[in-house]
Amino acid sequence: MTKILIISGSPASVSRTAAIASFVSNILVEGGNEVERLSVRDLPAEALLHAQFNHTEIKKAQQLVEQSDALIVVSPVYKASFPGILKSFFDLLPEKSLDGKKVLAIASGGSIAHLLTLEYVFKPLFSTLGAREISQGVYLVDSQFSYSGEQLNFIDLHLKERLESAVLELQTSLNLLINN
Repeated sequence: MTKILIISGSPASVSRTAAIASFVSNILVEGGNEVERLSVRDLPAEALLHAQFNHTEIKKAQQLVEQSDALIVVSPVYKASFPGILKSFFDLLPEKSLDGKKVLAIASGGSIAHLLTLEYVFKPLFSTLGAREISQGVYLVDSQFSYSGEQLNFIDLHLKERLESAVLELQTSLNLLINN
């Protein structure tokens, strides 16, 4: 059984990001994966702000990353980048902490103008941390879907297919890796 960690980068408790993470989690659980979810907003702000590498909650989050076979990072995009709270979390991960892991980024934003965040922001970050394989990310424009709590509603069904396909492709590549 593969272990997949979904990291939610939204600073808000109820958000598009949380709804996307829930949608992705459901696909993975149905596929027989062990799924953990980590919302960086739930980590102690002081520990993130002051780079407290040895804080108990930060250590627990680092262990979740270490114990996972793959990460799916779901994040909003603001001003062509991801939230500072998510960056603060990644800054607290040990060097090469993604070594040997597969990673998928899923981002959402107000316009298609931020699409390249997947290529120019997330890929270099994951690469620097040693990710083995960085899947082609999925970018969702806010007008393509709506949400209510953690329920995602697609206005653009092609987007739903792209998101499902990316998640299932990651799952398939993990299964091939584990079965070989």
